[in-house]
Amino acid sequence: MKLHILGASGSGVTTLGQLLGKKLGVIYFDSDDYFWIKTEPPFTHKRTPNERNQLIGHDISKLENWILGGSIINWGDNIFPNFDLIIFLYLPHEIRMERLKKRELERYGDSLYADPNKARQFNDFIAWAADYDYATGLANRTLAAHNIWLAQTKNPVLKIIGNKTLNEKLNLILSELKHRNIIKF
Repeated sequence: MKLHILGASGSGVTTLGQLLGKKLGVIYFDSDDYFWIKTEPPFTHKRTPNERNQLIGHDISKLENWILGGSIINWGDNIFPNFDLIIFLYLPHEIRMERLKKRELERYGDSLYADPNKARQFNDFIAWAADYDYATGLANRTLAAHNIWLAQTKNPVLKIIGNKTLNEKLNLILSELKHRNIIKF
């Protein structure tokens, strides 16, 4: 079973992917772990596409079952096998942006306001994340790009739209996996 979950930053991809992985007993891979070099502060240095693709290719090639979360639409055509199911999450802009602001404040606390560098990084990140819906040129990961990729894929797609609970999303996915005979329980 090879599943891919994608959506905008703050749509719940990682949380859902980790929970689904636990429920199904399969490993969850986060594309950020391959896209970014581990640094402090995080998410400041990208890997080269070749290094990133070799790392993820090596890790998934060893396993029959896995879940991959994150946007990989521009990573190349020959890296990933066919997915048994692609799950696309879309959360309304206002809800998603509030979630992101809350998450970043929980991660970094008052330093987001007290430290000028962190404040700039926070504001840049929020502007980048907001661009998902508007595609003004700040971000490559946009709703328009995801919709084009989803329309072109030959893999089955489940779209989960709206502010659903984690359990509602999990149940929709499990139901789809059962319907497609990907899982039996």
